[in-house]
Amino acid sequence: MSRVSKIFIDGEAGTTGLEIRQKLAGQPGIELISIDPERRKDPQARADMMREADLVVLCLPDAAAKEAVAIMDGLGADAPRVVDASTAYRVDPDWVYGFAELAPDQKARIAAAKRVSNPGCYPTGAIALLRPLVEKGLLPRDYPVTVNAVSGYSGGGRQMIEAYEAGAAPSFELYGLGLEHKHMPELQSYAKLTRRPIFAPSVGNFRQGMIVSVPLHLDLLSGGAKAADIEAALSEWYGQGGLVTVAPTAGIERIEAEALNGTDRLELCVFANDARGQAVLVARLDNLGKGASGAAVQNIGIMLGL
Repeated sequence: MSRVSKIFIDGEAGTTGLEIRQKLAGQPGIELISIDPERRKDPQARADMMREADLVVLCLPDAAAKEAVAIMDGLGADAPRVVDASTAYRVDPDWVYGFAELAPDQKARIAAAKRVSNPGCYPTGAIALLRPLVEKGLLPRDYPVTVNAVSGYSGGGRQMIEAYEAGAAPSFELYGLGLEHKHMPELQSYAKLTRRPIFAPSVGNFRQGMIVSVPLHLDLLSGGAKAADIEAALSEWYGQGGLVTVAPTAGIERIEAEALNGTDRLELCVFANDARGQAVLVARLDNLGKGASGAAVQNIGIMLGL
């Protein structure tokens, strides 16, 4: 009989935790264990659950995630492996970044890792577009990148969800205008950019779905790269049959955010006008799928060899 791995989701009542639990429920080789709701903030009760678990998923705010890691540090040899969905450790060198398609060896690094940081939803789209172009020498590392993005309101936490579902929130809102968004460090680091990008996130009145777009001036790219070169570079990087795909764009002039809802897919598009020397790169995903819980479940599967 194959071994069953016990998984404890610390913070399972939140949006991401609920999604992860739903995706894992009934999966062969996995047993979900839960803490008594009345003791979910009790450090000893949490430590007991962590000691019993083979893998812990942290679906907590940054400060609480750090507290959870401190509890696990105190368990010594009994400490479980962990996937952290917060931003607390995404650029920590002692953690492996949980974007399996980031580089050819990233999946193997995740499989061997004790601690994996789950990517942010916005960086997932932006890094997927930019990292291959930097690696292949098409996009200079100091290119003045701008990332524009819109997400469904489910990515904003309980208060935002309640406000939108009560009809008390605007139809569309640009935010992060202090230019200090918490996703910026991982975006710049894993896209391998030396110049800090400008990131302009927004939220729309739809529950889930996301579009991340990056406008480019082709004459600023290396070697006179054209749209076909960009598309070829992305297609070669991600190959066929995976969760990340490059979609054709011929004849398409509009794209909407909700088409991939309920999936763990990430779709990349290159819209361009070579005559004008301009392009817009677009990543589309479900912010609760490949942008959050779907990525976490993918990482859990890799780590546990499922």
